[in-house]
Amino acid sequence: MSIELVHIGFGNILAMSRAIAIASPNSAPTKRIIHDGKNNGKVIDMTSGRRTKAVIFTDSGHIVLAALAPETIASRLQTRGGALAKQEQSESPDEP
Repeated sequence: MSIELVHIGFGNILAMSRAIAIASPNSAPTKRIIHDGKNNGKVIDMTSGRRTKAVIFTDSGHIVLAALAPETIASRLQTRGGALAKQEQSESPDEP
């Protein structure tokens, strides 16, 4: 199992293998979950003082706040996923 690290802005990197969902922080339920997470000590703020544009939920119950938009993070993940798939194909021996 490989750990896929993705840059989520301002020098912060996240192991996306632990991420369950990426959401926008604008809806009331997401705001409520962030508030409850702050009270429980489960919020990791990776915005470097910027405005929160994405909320990443992890399998450990932690909530990561990011300053990049969810679309940007997803596109970085897809770009890396495509590069990793090509790398794995080139490393595998050709079968006759």
